[in-house]
Order: sequence, then structure tokens, then C-alpha cells
Amino acid sequence: MTWPRVDGLRGLELGSPGELRARLNGLVLAGQKRATAGLLSEYDEESEELEHVGERLALLDDDGNRIGTVEVTDLTIHPFLEIPWEFAAAEGEGDADLDEWRTGHRRFWAAAGTPVEDDTLIACIRFTLV
Repeated sequence: MTWPRVDGLRGLELGSPGELRARLNGLVLAGQKRATAGLLSEYDEESEELEHVGERLALLDDDGNRIGTVEVTDLTIHPFLEIPWEFAAAEGEGDADLDEWRTGHRRFWAAAGTPVEDDTLIACIRFTLV
């Protein structure tokens, strides 16, 4: 399975469909969310290459419609427990500190069936809305 393509760009589907995706997309479109985290293992499982600096991604809604475009400005890989606060804060989701960020992300990935451990590798992608 490959990630969706829209208008020649790889799709960026944030969170899970429904209320969460709508909220996260709204944060991107408002300029508040400038980063996202993904499980490195998902790239391997889905035979996808990592994003690269300068790559543009189509921000998608639940129906696969392009609602915006972001450009990747940085990509780093960190074990879950070593993700820096600067990155977590750039996700713009209102977390007060790293503990709150970690708790929320552990809950999200566990609910998706892919619980994370402290050493789980995470792709940390920073972007700008273009």
C-alpha cells in the first residue's frame, strides 16, 4: 500500500479521520501547527520513502481532497523518549510540556494498534504552509 497522491504530490493525512484530523488540519491552515510525528516503521511497512527537505505535500481532508500544501523544512529521526520539546511545541497542539505530548502521542498510537516504546523511532517532520 502506498500513501495517497494528489496533484502529483504525496498526501499528508494528519491524525485519524474525523474530529482529530479536522482539528489538526485547522491548526495547520491557521499557521499554528508546523510539525508532525510519524512512526518510522510505517514507512517500511508501506514501502514509502521518508519526506525530504523541499518536498511539497498535499494536506488532505477525510475525503482525500487537497485543502492546502505544506513544504518540508526539516526531517530528523529520534527515539520517542528523545524527541526535543522544541519539536513537540512546533506540533502546535496545545501540549503544556513533553510529558503531556508523550502521553497524548502514546494514547493515539496505542489506539491505532501501534503502541510505542521509549526507543521506538519517530520521524519528526517540520513544515511550512505554502
